[in-house]
Amino acid sequence: MSKNLVYNILRWFDSEAKPEQLDANSTAFNWPRVLPFIALHIGCFGVLWVGVSAFAAWFALGFFLLRMFAITGFYHRYFSHKTFKTNRFWQFIFAVLGASAAQRGPLWWAAHHRHHHQHSDSPADLHSPQEQGFWWSHVGWFTCDAGFRTDYNRVRDWARYPELRFLNRYDALVPLLCLGLIYGLGEWLAATRPELGTNGAQLVIWGFFISTVAVFHGTVSINSLAHVWGKRRFETTDDSRNNFWLALITLGEGWHNNHHRWPTSARQGFRWWEVDITYYLLWLMEKAGIIHDLKPVPSSIRKETLERDRALKESRNAR
Repeated sequence: MSKNLVYNILRWFDSEAKPEQLDANSTAFNWPRVLPFIALHIGCFGVLWVGVSAFAAWFALGFFLLRMFAITGFYHRYFSHKTFKTNRFWQFIFAVLGASAAQRGPLWWAAHHRHHHQHSDSPADLHSPQEQGFWWSHVGWFTCDAGFRTDYNRVRDWARYPELRFLNRYDALVPLLCLGLIYGLGEWLAATRPELGTNGAQLVIWGFFISTVAVFHGTVSINSLAHVWGKRRFETTDDSRNNFWLALITLGEGWHNNHHRWPTSARQGFRWWEVDITYYLLWLMEKAGIIHDLKPVPSSIRKETLERDRALKESRNAR
């Protein structure tokens, strides 16, 4: 067995195992390291054997929504853009919830996203559909070494927290713990509440595999679809777009052109009718005292939004 293969297997459990062995410029498909990601998708086909129950389906949906919020509200709007503040306890809790979505650690996620905003839709942007094509922007970038290492220089603000560095380094730990806990819950329900019609295997397939794959593809659709499908209110330097349907699936992230116009706003739906569920939940959390200092959409950007909408409407009417 080659050393390179051994190191790739070690990175399933320790993402910082022999980082000097990684080629930061390689966009080649790394089969050994990506096998768990492939297995996650294959695991969804287990539904053919375990079937479905109402409880398993609702559990999958609930876990999808919880983790999508952890990704959109905290991995993205908090760790990547610092659009609000919270204490260290809640910071850790939502970092754990985000890590359960199997989208790597919070520091890697934030560092990669900050890089994206600096180089969006340029040759340096690892997942630009304009530069690398649609499917690469959706899933290909995730399978190569170029995007694997955490650029700690971009997240010095968060790297000072040892608990966040731990979650980031051992990024498979939380998903594996979730898998075990979900299986245990299913077996306990099978023994104590047989009328629910579920068990450990069924709950794992629906509550972990299917739910996790759905969260992943919902999230990365913003990298791919939200840069090719939708409307452009603002003439940003990238090709970001606003898309109502993606906003529903991702709890508000589909207002991507808005976001690229003003990334530091906690709210991405700039008009009242632009549904932004993540923002509504963050607003409730602020009222509950869990977070504070939500950064609003500045009045100048609100004014620009109205002006752009008026100009676009006049342009359509003139045709």
